[in-house]
Amino acid sequence: MELTCLHNKFNLSALPHLSLPSSKNPNPRFFSRKRNNLCLASTSDTLVTGSGKEVSSKKDAELGDLKSWMHKNGLPPCKVVLKERPSYDEKHRPIHYVAACEDLRAGDVAFSVPNSLVVTLERVLGNETVAELLTTNKLSELACLALYLMYEKKQGKKSFWYPYIRELDRQRGRGQLAVESPLLWSDDELAYLTGSPTKAEILERAEGIKREYNELDTVWFMAGSLFQQYPYDIPTEAFPFEIFKQAFVAVQSCVVHLQKVPLARRFALVPLGPPLLAYRSNCKAMLSAVAGAVELVVDRPYKAGEPIVVWCGPQPNSKLLINYGFVDDDNSYDRLVVEAALNTEDPQYQDKRLVVQRNGKLSVQAFPVYAGKEKEAVSDMLPYLRLGYVSDPSEMQSVLSSQGPVCPVSSCMERAVLDQLADYFKRRLAGYPTTLNEDESLLSDPNLNPKKRVATQLVRLEKKILHACLQATMDLIDQLPDHTVSPCPAPYAPLLK
Repeated sequence: MELTCLHNKFNLSALPHLSLPSSKNPNPRFFSRKRNNLCLASTSDTLVTGSGKEVSSKKDAELGDLKSWMHKNGLPPCKVVLKERPSYDEKHRPIHYVAACEDLRAGDVAFSVPNSLVVTLERVLGNETVAELLTTNKLSELACLALYLMYEKKQGKKSFWYPYIRELDRQRGRGQLAVESPLLWSDDELAYLTGSPTKAEILERAEGIKREYNELDTVWFMAGSLFQQYPYDIPTEAFPFEIFKQAFVAVQSCVVHLQKVPLARRFALVPLGPPLLAYRSNCKAMLSAVAGAVELVVDRPYKAGEPIVVWCGPQPNSKLLINYGFVDDDNSYDRLVVEAALNTEDPQYQDKRLVVQRNGKLSVQAFPVYAGKEKEAVSDMLPYLRLGYVSDPSEMQSVLSSQGPVCPVSSCMERAVLDQLADYFKRRLAGYPTTLNEDESLLSDPNLNPKKRVATQLVRLEKKILHACLQATMDLIDQLPDHTVSPCPAPYAPLLK
């Protein structure tokens, strides 16, 4: 989740502090239009110079680091320290990360951040009821949190959250593991994902962010705290869409999902949490809400100086790339989805729909395919596809009267089903511009562009799954009793998307 701005993809401080008008003109849009061009001007608070290099001012250095600010504002003694590692891009400043400052054992509390240093919707909107109302309709928690931080950024050093926002600027939404979310990539960079369903998901997510941007004024008018704290700053006039998208993506990469708390505190931004902590799917440690604080209990021993990691949830690598800008090396939750649908033009569509519902499926069914479980996934698809091939009304009646999902099939019908499935996997593989061998060659290059590297890692994993599915299907074809049998005709074959 990444907070970024116009000049560099994660520079929230590119928005200078704007003094509020003293007039009480009842038409706030008059002021926001008047200042709209000013909000992008460069000031001494801006972290980006004309050359694109990131620099920090002496005043920023005098403020101390994020952890020092937190201790001054109530953070109790803890067992972590902020360290830094070089950025993948020499134009960017080194990345900070949270590391153990002493040897830790599993079960130790690494830190406990008081609620006064945690940003939640309850704090942003000032009212739990309003928070629940807004986020159950047109706006997500991420949009509200992003809007709040953009407003706070406009206050510059006057904002209480300035040290935290400055740290998010420094991270540039990169997190600890790789690159910015592909939601911020250029069209040329998105081309690295050609053939992958992830590309369509990215474009769809971007459209969703745009829809939320168009609803931001609703938040401003409904949330009394925002209305009073930032008078006249109507969101869609104060912030261009690109800046909002960058802020939204920044929040997306670091928001913490707390459990067993009211809805208004479910999503939280926690200093010392992500992106200063790295995400891993093979980690069990989570940030948890306790009395008056959010704490991290480590799930494994750490040596002093080792970076601390937290669980990212059971997400496929495509989600990890979109949300956090990386592909997990563990690959525990890597999966693809095959979507099958009954043919609505089939005269027996309604009967087939009843059968699939009786067996826990839908007329449009998504079949997840997990890495290492491809044979099982193909076996799960076959009864559904066989049903789609049934065309004889008497056979359909036999299926309706049976209790299981298996249809009576001839060898030629089985061949037709398997041929369709094999052709589907071949088409998906043909949609990628590179082969698996070419991907391996690219990844062996130590100087490969970081964005191209994580994109190639993702499409390589997808291709491995598709190849394994194709092999499982061909193995079944090889087991058919007569290879000379032509496939049965399929006037209303199911659809594979």
